[in-house]
Amino acid sequence: MSKQFWNDRYSSVDSVYGNEPNEFFKLQLKNLVPGTLLLPGEGEGRNALYAAKNGWNVFAFDFSEEGQRKALQKAKAHGLTIHYSLEDIQQVQLPAEQFDAIALIYIHLPHQLRKVFHAQCVNALKPGGTLIMEIFSTHQLAYNSGGPKDPQLLYSVDELAEDFNTLNVSVFLEEIIHLNEGAFHQGPASVVRLVATK
Repeated sequence: MSKQFWNDRYSSVDSVYGNEPNEFFKLQLKNLVPGTLLLPGEGEGRNALYAAKNGWNVFAFDFSEEGQRKALQKAKAHGLTIHYSLEDIQQVQLPAEQFDAIALIYIHLPHQLRKVFHAQCVNALKPGGTLIMEIFSTHQLAYNSGGPKDPQLLYSVDELAEDFNTLNVSVFLEEIIHLNEGAFHQGPASVVRLVATK
């Protein structure tokens, strides 16, 4: 989806995916000692604000100016600091061994870009760093709770296992959950949840 699509979506409603953090992200972050956190495709900043409030040094990026604007506006209103840059996943170059945690929350990419970006994320984790992911699975097309309608942008367990085969996996589940994240993530959904350390 284009930058214009996301700018239009983020400007159309007050909070597209709600103001609360993703539940799986929130649960997993509680198990970690706060450090540096990267949030790609962070949109309006709901996960970034939660992490910053809980002591994390947050680095986020998105290609939507409207998403960045709203996230920084909310951070200022809450007296929080987040480092939020405008970057396109297709061009971004992540620094090596920089982050204690990286969270990929509903980051859907075409096959080849997915593999390249996931490899960048692995490289960007510090030794001992943690990757957290929640993503719509290939079975999400049977549900109307959100996510891409293009099957090429939905992920299988086998694909993700290959992408992250150098990490030590502690959680790796495909399951049906009930989403309640703003207007665009509502109802039963088929997701893959992954937690792994470098």
